[in-house]
Formats: sequence, C-alpha cells, structure tokens
Amino acid sequence: MKLAVVGGGSTYTPELIDGFARLRDTLPVSELVLIDPAAERLELIGALARRIFARQDHPGLITTTSDLDAGVAGADAVLLQLRIGGQAARLQDETWPLECGCVGQETTGAGGLAKALRTVPVVLDIAERVRRASPDAWIIDFTNPVGIVTRALLRAGHKAVGLCNVAIGFQRKFAALLDVAPAEVHLDHVGLNHLTWELGVRVGGPGGRDVLPELLAGHGDAVAADLRLPRAVLDRLGVVPSYYLRYFYAHDAVVRELGEKPSRAAEVAAMERELLALYADPALDEKPALLAKRGGAFYSEAAVDLAAALLAGGGPAVQVVNTYNRGTLPFLPDDAVIEVQARVDGSGAAPLAVAALDPLFAGLVSHVSAYEDLALDAALRGGRERVFKALLAHPLVGQFDLAEGLTDRLLAHNKEHLAWA
Repeated sequence: MKLAVVGGGSTYTPELIDGFARLRDTLPVSELVLIDPAAERLELIGALARRIFARQDHPGLITTTSDLDAGVAGADAVLLQLRIGGQAARLQDETWPLECGCVGQETTGAGGLAKALRTVPVVLDIAERVRRASPDAWIIDFTNPVGIVTRALLRAGHKAVGLCNVAIGFQRKFAALLDVAPAEVHLDHVGLNHLTWELGVRVGGPGGRDVLPELLAGHGDAVAADLRLPRAVLDRLGVVPSYYLRYFYAHDAVVRELGEKPSRAAEVAAMERELLALYADPALDEKPALLAKRGGAFYSEAAVDLAAALLAGGGPAVQVVNTYNRGTLPFLPDDAVIEVQARVDGSGAAPLAVAALDPLFAGLVSHVSAYEDLALDAALRGGRERVFKALLAHPLVGQFDLAEGLTDRLLAHNKEHLAWA
C-alpha cells in the first residue's frame, strides 16, 4: 500500500509517522512519500521519519520529493496537510480581524475565510493532479478549514473525506475520565467542522448507555476548564460543545483576551523552530514530547483508522468524518458538508442517522453552513463582493460596516495569494 502526504515537511508529520509505525497491523503501509516544496525542511523531516520507522522495525520505504506528480503516482491514498502562506499568513489571520473588534482565528470568522480563499484553489489543483496520476486514490483532507475544503473537493467530484482531530480528542479525554478503553466510547458528535457538540457519550458502542449526564455531573469542572468555558454553560446546555464554540459563546471576552497576549501563531512559530532543532538531532528516533503542544493530538490514530477503513478491506468502520449531508440534518442541503459519525468503507463515508437537533444548535449550524457556501463561492470565483457577502453572512461578523472593513483588510493582506485580487 502506497500513501502520499502533501505537506510532508510539516512539523506535524512525525506524529503521523509515529501512528503509521505503531499501527502497521491496522494499516500495512509499504511505501510512504512525503511531498513538500521546502526541500531542506522536507529532508530533515524525512530523515526523522526513517529513524522512527527503523526504531519500531517498520519495513516500509519512506521517500521524499518536491515533485507532486511523481510523488502521488500510484498512491492508494493522499493525505493533505497544507498551510498556504505558512505561519506568516496565520499570524495575519489572527491579527487584522482584531482591528475591527472581531475574533482573529485561523479557521473561523474573517481569518478563517482568508485561509479558505488561499487554500481552496491550491487544494483543487492538487486534487486534479492526483486524479490524473492515481484516479482511484482517496484524498484524506486534514487541511483547514476542513469543512469548506472538503466541500470543494466533493463538489469537484473527487474521492475525498475530511478529517479533524476534535472528536478523537474528546473520545480519549472522556475515556480517561470514565476509566474505560477509548474504543468503548462512542460520541453522538453532530455539527459542522469546528462547530460541533457532543450530544451523548455512549459506553459500549453506538447503542451503548449514554453516560453524558454522569460525565458532566462528576467531571464537569475538568471538561469546562479544557474548553475554557464556565461550568454553568455546560450544565445549562446539557452537552459538551467543541472548544471552537468559545469563539461564539464568549466572543467579546475572547477578543479582549487576544488583544492582551501574543498570538497563537507567534507561539506556534517559536515552537516550530524548537521542534525543527530537535528533529535535526540524528539520535532522535521518536516523536518528541514537545510535539503534543503543537496541536493535532491523536491525528495519526484518526488518519490510520480512516485510511484503513477506506483501503485495507477490513470491513466497515464507524468514525467521525466530514462528508456530504445527504439528508442527515434535514434543515441543510444534501450537498452541505457536515461532521458526524459515519460508516466508512471502500465506497466512502455514509453519515449515520442522528436525532433531531435542538433549535439552539440547529440555528447556528444553518447560519454557518450558509456562510460556508458563500465562502466556497468566493474561493472558486473570487471578487470583492463575494468576499463581502461571505463576511456579512458569518455570525461572528454580521454587520455591514464590519464586513466592509474586514473585506478591505483581508484583500490587503492576501494579495500575493489571490490571483484575482
């Protein structure tokens, strides 16, 4: 089995390599190609990847290349983990929205739109080249904003599934709190990428007993602390929101907080410099502990599980993914992309049925899904007016003057990445 990772020079990659090495019985990778235009950084990551495989006696071949077409040729699956513009663009996404009193964040609000505009055209070009070189290959997208990028891929007819680590992170956290094996915990996970709620926590699989009330009663303080939300919010909602919901439920407080401390982009950039120095040590043959602070925890396990279900022929699996709605949430179009538990096998991902969503949550899902549709249109066709309308539609913006000011700033900061700007 051949896998290719586009963006293989990312500091995330050793996390992925570690998962491939540890879980080789689940996903028997014979060849892994890391693809990245940053040749020096790619060789550094590639060398560490080979040492990780060697330490764990993995027989697979790891190669590196900056030639996308050659790298994806013959691949069974291609994983996308891109950041167009790098940490410098992320720093901008987190900074200029604050000038208008709006959240500066790389996957939601105005910053998230900027990232989508930069990313979608590049991902679609990559996907077309994958289709020419390996027409049967699956594309697994971990590139943010995952919901919008996956919608672009699916609408263009690609064999694609979107993946996020929020659900598996909650699963592992709840399993530890409940003192059960992670495989025993099934989440009633519903919403859009980075806009989800855990409506139930079931022990024993999809039909298991819902222990969410007990979890909140016994461990609500710990869960709330992780989410950086008041415990009372969880108690009143009766569910566990994604930590991205803090940008909606505590918007003004977050804006004040972001204006008083260094940006996450600055923190990550410093961390990446330290990680790359560690990776350069020829004695290092495992992922360093610092990588856990970089983000993307459990990404490798989620990626292995998804690729195995799509490719390894071991029968269907149930996993939280991003895929077409297909009537799952009846208030959304069938071609909206949602993030829910799905049955995954060689034919793709089919969402499992979910209970009717409370209007408190359904209203926000509808609102953000409509924004995502406008955002994708702006990413595909360009134009200042389309950018303005997408911003006006976003619930974190929603005011004419704000949308005007944010549009001007978005275009000014992203001209080098937007051919039409």
